[in-house]
Amino acid sequence: MVTELLQTDNEISARESINRAVATLQAGDVVALPTETVYGLGADALDPVAVEKIFAAKERPHFDPLIVHLPHKNAYLDIATVPDGVKHTIVQLVETFWPGPLTILLPKKGIVPDLVTAGLPTVAVRMSEHPVFKRIAKSFGNPIAAPSANRFGCLSPTSAEAVLDQLEGKIPLIINGGACSRGLESTIVRVSPPENGPKPVIEIIRPGPITEDDLKKFGKVVFAERNTAVEENSPEAPGQLQSHYAPRTMLRLLEKPEDFSPEPGKKYGLLSYRGQEKDGYIQLHEWDEIRVLSPGSGRVAEAGIRFFSTIREMDDLFLDEIIAEPMPDRGVGKAMLDKLRKASS
Repeated sequence: MVTELLQTDNEISARESINRAVATLQAGDVVALPTETVYGLGADALDPVAVEKIFAAKERPHFDPLIVHLPHKNAYLDIATVPDGVKHTIVQLVETFWPGPLTILLPKKGIVPDLVTAGLPTVAVRMSEHPVFKRIAKSFGNPIAAPSANRFGCLSPTSAEAVLDQLEGKIPLIINGGACSRGLESTIVRVSPPENGPKPVIEIIRPGPITEDDLKKFGKVVFAERNTAVEENSPEAPGQLQSHYAPRTMLRLLEKPEDFSPEPGKKYGLLSYRGQEKDGYIQLHEWDEIRVLSPGSGRVAEAGIRFFSTIREMDDLFLDEIIAEPMPDRGVGKAMLDKLRKASS
């Protein structure tokens, strides 16, 4: 199979590329699409034959559910039901964060193939804010199942070139919409009726760009308790598997500098949060390579945008091990720590 890479750098090329993408989806095939988070591998979410091509191209296990991207805000009502006790909160979240990097778990309707949800009773839905994806989704009309456009077990791609590197010859088409503006996968939440108070419970299943602080005005925010054994065999939402975030090179999150004992002859690289000596990592070792996510004072939002692309860069440096500094356990920092801990396991 020949994989085409189409550009969207001017209106003429964008229109032609969008038309090709829509035609590819209508033909029941897959296409890699830019979103604001990471590139997604899309297919018609209501066509199980097309969805199966996603799993085949990615070599993704069928027990791992997919996120469904919507053509407009209210399209979730076509494929999901909303329990009475949380309707108001769901509407608030949709109106506030869509289009954007928030995914909501809802009970699915029968129109959604079980293949999309890995047989689970819930479907993960969101609406992308990327201008190219929005135009494709609107023109196509049907919901689009689109997990990250990478081979299973590899890093999520934040550029069209990264998609091509992993899926060339496995998919027919990649739409180049530039580098992803967010750089981290969407936040996934589940909303439950109030327990012992007036507010509904917003459970963060996967942390991401929409943070606890963003969500707390709409309900009581809690973080899902991790059960690694369950996640690895029957995840309840997309993006819970540890292998989603692991580079080929061994990666270790070093919670404290004093825990580092280098082995003679090994090549080590440091993934530094802000590159400051006072954090205790820069001077810890004569690193073979150092990459900094947010040089200077350290800003978690900037670090999040650079996160996957920087780890991908380090993965190509022929290191024996990547040592990652911790970062603030707040905001987008929670999402990066979650991914680093999964990659370290």
